Amino acid sequence: MIEDIGAIETALKGVLLDSGRAVALDVHGAVEAGVLVPLFVEDDELHAVFTLRRDDLRRHPGEISFPGGRREPEDHDLLATALREAREEIGLAVDAVEVIGALQPTSTFATSYSIYPFVGLVPAGSRWTAQVTEVAEVIELPLPALAAGYARRQVSRRGVPIRTDTYLVGDHLIWGATARILADLLERVSLI
Repeated sequence: MIEDIGAIETALKGVLLDSGRAVALDVHGAVEAGVLVPLFVEDDELHAVFTLRRDDLRRHPGEISFPGGRREPEDHDLLATALREAREEIGLAVDAVEVIGALQPTSTFATSYSIYPFVGLVPAGSRWTAQVTEVAEVIELPLPALAAGYARRQVSRRGVPIRTDTYLVGDHLIWGATARILADLLERVSLI
């Protein structure tokens, strides 16, 4: 049971990677990307915010992901990329995010992205504005339900069956790079 947001922030900072050190880690992938892992506390549980990508997108259509994307020339660094993309994709104001650390970077196999995830606390009850050209839905899921929904499952990627780690909550299936990021988060949260 979470009673004090300050205590959870301190505890999370103790188990997350330092943002500066995380971006110095090398990960395979031709295109650098930054994602934000927005967390908030509601009903005494940590929740994460995800996007459901539109089915008509060229890359990762219909997949659930954290808000984020490729680094643009105007982005000062990958954290700036993650915050910009979260603002664009879900309407999250940069000043509403308290960045508290980072997770282990990971890569995508099919699209060759090197993804750097940053963890930020956001206010509970935020109103999301989905970017209509990219985001079909903004999804909030409690971390305990995500952990309980873990299993190795078979999914299909471009018609090819893959057996992989997944998280299923209701009809929301998370797999791929997002599942790897989520696994790292859940493992670190279990330490607090």
